[in-house]
Amino acid sequence: MARQKLGQHFLTQAGILERIARAACDPGEPLVIEIGPGRGPLTAQLLSLARRVVAIELDAGLVEHLRSRFAGDSRLQILEGDALAVDLAGWGPAVIAGNLPYYAATPILEHVLAAGPMLKRGVFLVQKEVGERLTARPGRREYGFLSVRTWLSADAEALFVVKPGAFRPPPKVDSVVVRLRPRNRASELGIADPAGFLAFAGLCFRSKRKTLRNNLAPIYGSAVDAWPEARMRAEQIPPEGFAELYRRTRARMP
Repeated sequence: MARQKLGQHFLTQAGILERIARAACDPGEPLVIEIGPGRGPLTAQLLSLARRVVAIELDAGLVEHLRSRFAGDSRLQILEGDALAVDLAGWGPAVIAGNLPYYAATPILEHVLAAGPMLKRGVFLVQKEVGERLTARPGRREYGFLSVRTWLSADAEALFVVKPGAFRPPPKVDSVVVRLRPRNRASELGIADPAGFLAFAGLCFRSKRKTLRNNLAPIYGSAVDAWPEARMRAEQIPPEGFAELYRRTRARMP
């Protein structure tokens, strides 16, 4: 991770770094894109397995440190910039991994999922709360739009928890390593417009404590009243249920 001024924390335990790298790639992996390499401890582990690593780092001081630390290693390309502004699909099929800063984990994960078929798999260390949102199912407090967004593009799995003592300085919360395996559920469920589906799901979760009717009526009017789910809240609807609801809205369109 990058500097503490950005609210980040450096993972230092070698054993955990090795576990993350091995979860991300097998020996001889053609390409790994690392987001937020910081001082490079995970980068070194990835280089021990992969044939090529592209490391994207926002902090100019850390970029300088990385270029000094890995000088002469032609397998590593260091890119200075914001990962959110980088076309992650531009390198072709790749594993994407990283120890993500807490403040930016959610938008980075959504950006990774947008890489679509170019994502071979993703392995990330995130705040435990974010990991729970990625993997949550209906009825759980953590279940929300990010859960549905992740489900549409990947199978999400929590691998193991990392305690604060593994970081310098230690954060105040636990972290978790999650693995994303790409899956095109839009195709499986016949959703021709994934972006439209996600916009619809976002409306359903606009106010989590309100019913679907209250969230959707401003857009779809009284037609929502006839739905059996109208008085349910979004947190009670499984992702497959949102796909069915979306098909209903599309069926009403000319």
